[in-house]
Amino acid sequence: MNDAVPQAADTEPDPGAPQDGPPGRAAPQPPYDDGPAGPAPLGVPRTPTGNAEVDAHVERLADADHLTTDGHLEVYEDVHRGLRDALTALDARPGPSPAAPHRGTPGHPSQSAHVHRS
Repeated sequence: MNDAVPQAADTEPDPGAPQDGPPGRAAPQPPYDDGPAGPAPLGVPRTPTGNAEVDAHVERLADADHLTTDGHLEVYEDVHRGLRDALTALDARPGPSPAAPHRGTPGHPSQSAHVHRS
């Protein structure tokens, strides 16, 4: 049994191996970053609705473009709360009252109460 280990001079370089840089030096490796990517705008268009209050809340969504994902929740909850309040305010606004039937002046019979007989 031969326990001899070949010397570096006895070995030929693998012709299929990439050769970057001078022989004997390892090729530089790009920096490896396994951390999260930074904030990047999503590019979602925000179309105006015509309601200034609603449009202001929708534009607030753009703030999430500059935050990491852990900051998005606060923006989304704030916008949701604002839009919900705007809708609630629409329901609370007094609208036209339903037309009450004409009853005439109190104490006087209504014109519709007269029966005309021919």
